[in-house]
Amino acid sequence: MARSMFDYRARCDSGNWGEPKPLPPLASSALSTHWRAIRSYLHDKGEIMRTRPAILASAFKHVCAIALGAGLAFSGAVNAEVGWPEKEDLTFGFIKLTDMVPLAIALERGYFMDEGLFVELEAQANWRVLLDRVISGDLDGAHMLSGQPLASTIGYGTQAHIITAFTMDLNGNACTVSNAVWEAMKPHLAMDGDKPRHPIGAEALIPVIEAFNDDGEQFRLGMVFPVSTHNYELRYWLAAGGIHPGYYAPQRGDTSGTQGADVQISVTPPPQMPATLEAGTINGYCVGEPWNQQAVFRGIGTPVITDYDIRNNISEKVFGVSNEWAERYPNTHIRVVKALIRAGYWLDANDNANREEAARIISEPHYVGADYEVIANSMTGVFEFEKGDVRAAPDFNVFFRYNATYPYYSDAVWYLTQMRRWGQIPEAKPDDWYMETARKVFRPDIYQIAARELIREGHIPASAFPDFDTEDGFRSVEATTFIDGIEFDGRAPNAYLERFEIGLKGDETP
Repeated sequence: MARSMFDYRARCDSGNWGEPKPLPPLASSALSTHWRAIRSYLHDKGEIMRTRPAILASAFKHVCAIALGAGLAFSGAVNAEVGWPEKEDLTFGFIKLTDMVPLAIALERGYFMDEGLFVELEAQANWRVLLDRVISGDLDGAHMLSGQPLASTIGYGTQAHIITAFTMDLNGNACTVSNAVWEAMKPHLAMDGDKPRHPIGAEALIPVIEAFNDDGEQFRLGMVFPVSTHNYELRYWLAAGGIHPGYYAPQRGDTSGTQGADVQISVTPPPQMPATLEAGTINGYCVGEPWNQQAVFRGIGTPVITDYDIRNNISEKVFGVSNEWAERYPNTHIRVVKALIRAGYWLDANDNANREEAARIISEPHYVGADYEVIANSMTGVFEFEKGDVRAAPDFNVFFRYNATYPYYSDAVWYLTQMRRWGQIPEAKPDDWYMETARKVFRPDIYQIAARELIREGHIPASAFPDFDTEDGFRSVEATTFIDGIEFDGRAPNAYLERFEIGLKGDETP
């Protein structure tokens, strides 16, 4: 319902944002401009990430005064299909990785504010802390590993029903090894002139691992979390090269993931990966950016393969909330998704034309906190492997194209197959179970409401989205390619698992 100018004037004068309901999206581009000017001022003062929404509300009073003085009107009709947000002051968590950028852009460009939302972003120590804080309600939502909502919902680790209605990105990871391991791998690589032929298969690691074993040492690799994309990608790459990454056996209390393993894989938080590699605690790792490029810039390691070449165009990170939160604040949730969709669209617009600006934004200490040059080295369409070996990688990070933001059921099913393959799901499940679980966690129905609103408001054309009248939630088999050439059909998960030489299948248990 549209608000009277008197109502808004009273709120601007008083600074009382609790009652009446929060402002609708900013209908005037002039108003948005005034707001962004104030945001820029606060950011320059170093205050924007330290302040609570109450101070932002105070700043917004100045925007109101400017708008009212100019005779600008707020229009409640802009979003007539979606109700007022039930909760306007929000705190979202993230890990210091490049792919948190949709959250930063939604904040910095005022997309959250356009939805009447006052958002604060907080960096978290690690993925477990982040998840626990979403479950406890300390965080309203968070940048999450795609496997986290699924694992929580099925009870692997902490039991909680977590959902996602927004995929934050596709791709964006790589596997890096120490300089010593790289030098040991080189004699076993195919070459194109003086440069290694890519993609590099894990077969080249076999003689290196054997040499470690001959010396009585284990070959140690790091990844960021047991249900992370990085864990599954690293295991996929190793297994495709004939190296057994090991099984989990939770039914027997073994969550190490090392049963029958040829290598030892353990958890290290993303920002600590380069230092852990340099210290010799691990010999390599799989992580998101900018921590692979950081190894190149510091001269301590070499990325050998990106996840685009292991398996591409499946959900990498998602924006996750508890199901309880989503049911309590449905309008707020839709508006958050709207803002994030706009951020993803901006990030991929005009062939990644905005990526340099985005890289500068997230290089700030309160976001990722890595040097701009390190972030830009992978985010702007290139990727550096061995020092000086810079290659085109336009799809290393994808934030909107290929329907990247859409929460596909088939993406959820792929993660569940990897949990089953490596024993995190220790017993066989029928195909229907995979489908039901995917539908319980990945929520394209919520996404579609948000997207239809953006189309109606003229922010994004309908042609940029899937055809919602025909979309069934499953990517085509051709949409994703794998390093071993095995095709994935999300409608037939058990048949997919049967095709792997290494990994659980049928009624096998670890």
